[in-house]
Amino acid sequence: MSDLSFEQMLEESLKTIHNGEVVEGTVIDVKEDEIVLNIGYKADGIISRNEYTNESNVDLRTLVQVNDKMEAKVLKVNDGDGQVQLTYKRLMADRGNKRLEEAFETQEILTAPVVQVLSGGLSVVVDEARVFIPASLVSDTYERNLEKYAGQEIEFVIIEFNPRRRRIIGDRKQILVARKAELQKELFERIAVGDVVEGVVKNVTDFGAFVDLGGADGLLHISEMSWGRVENPKKVFKVGEPLTVLIKDIKGDKIALSLKFEDQNPWLTAGEKYAVGNIVEGRVARMTDFGAFIELEPGVDALLHVSEIAHEHVDKPSDVLKTGQIIEAKVVGFNGEDHKISLSMKALLPTTPAPAPVEEAAAEEAPAEEPVQETAAETPVDEPEQETAAEAPVDEAAAAEMHEETAEDALEDAVQASIEGEE
Repeated sequence: MSDLSFEQMLEESLKTIHNGEVVEGTVIDVKEDEIVLNIGYKADGIISRNEYTNESNVDLRTLVQVNDKMEAKVLKVNDGDGQVQLTYKRLMADRGNKRLEEAFETQEILTAPVVQVLSGGLSVVVDEARVFIPASLVSDTYERNLEKYAGQEIEFVIIEFNPRRRRIIGDRKQILVARKAELQKELFERIAVGDVVEGVVKNVTDFGAFVDLGGADGLLHISEMSWGRVENPKKVFKVGEPLTVLIKDIKGDKIALSLKFEDQNPWLTAGEKYAVGNIVEGRVARMTDFGAFIELEPGVDALLHVSEIAHEHVDKPSDVLKTGQIIEAKVVGFNGEDHKISLSMKALLPTTPAPAPVEEAAAEEAPAEEPVQETAAETPVDEPEQETAAEAPVDEAAAAEMHEETAEDALEDAVQASIEGEE
C-alpha cells in the first residue's frame, strides 16, 4: 500500500495549471452574473459576466446551461478566494485575432454584426475580437446617419491589422465599389437607348432625380419627368420609390432617363382636339408682356397673344388675367409640327359697336328733316294757297313763256313804229 495519504494522491491526480493556459471544463453552476466551471483542478474556475461577454447587464443564465462543455483562459490561478479566475471573452478574442490575421493576409471578406455605432464609424465583433470601420469606409456614398447599421450584419475586409496597438481596421466601401463595377458592366451590356427599365429613386434634387438601375445611376432631368410642367421634383418623387423609366440616352457611363413615353404624347391627338375653330378651356400657366401661355392639358400649351384678349387695347396680359385662372378661348391657329397653338378670347366676345363719329353725323342730319315734316303736318292739303305753292314751279315756267311772247310783240311794235316815222 502506498505511503501517500489520500489528500496527497488526490492532489497528484489533479492537473496543474498556469496563468495564460487554456483549460476545458464543465459548467456546474450558472448565476445571473457568474459561471462556475469544473476544470479538473483542486479549485473551480469562475467566469464573471465581464469576462464572458461585452454585453452589459446580460443574464448569463440565458446564454449558458449546467453541464455545458466550454473552454476558457486562466487569468489567475488563485483569485484570492482560492478559486481560479477564468476568461472566455479573451480566449475568443485571441482566436478572433488569429482569424482576423488570416483574413488580413488573404483579403477574405468577413461578415460580422455591428455591436456599436460610434461618432466616427462602426464597431463590429469577430469571435470577440473588435474591428473598427471608419465612417468614410462604411459606404461608397456619404452616410449622414450611421444608426441604421446598428445590429445589422455587414461585410468588410481587414485593411490594417495591429492587435498590439489594438488597431484593427475594416473596410466595407471597397466591397461595394467592386460589386457596383461588376454590376455596372453587366448593366451596360444589356441596356440600350429606347429600353424601358425598372429602377429605384436614390436621390432627388431641384433639377432632377437619380435613379438606381442596379449597377449604375441614371439622371431623370426635371424636363423629362412629365409631358407637362414639373415645378418641384421633391414634391413628385420620394427616395426609395420604385420607378419605370425610359432610357433616353447613353454617353459613356452617364445614362439619361425620361418618363415621356411616346405612346402617351398628348400631341398625338392634339390635332383633333385643338383644331382651328374649336372652343377650348385652359389654365393660365405663365405670362409675358406679349401674351399668356395657356395650358390646355399637361404637355400642351397655347399662346394667347395680348392683342387677342379683348377688343379694346390691353397693355399687358397681367392687367386682365391671373396665373392659374381658367379661361375659355377659340383656337385660331394650329401647327402640330412645331407644337404651336394660337388662341383668341376676343373671338368669343360680342362685335364692337359702330364708331362714335358716325353716330354724331347721323344725329346732325335729323334736325334738318324736322322742319319739312312739321310743315307738312301743320298745313292742310286741300287749301288753295298750299296747292298754289305746290304748283309754283309750273306757273313760273308758263310765265317765262308769256314773257318771251310779250317781248317779241314789243319788238315787232317798235320796228313798225320806226318805219312809220321814217315815212
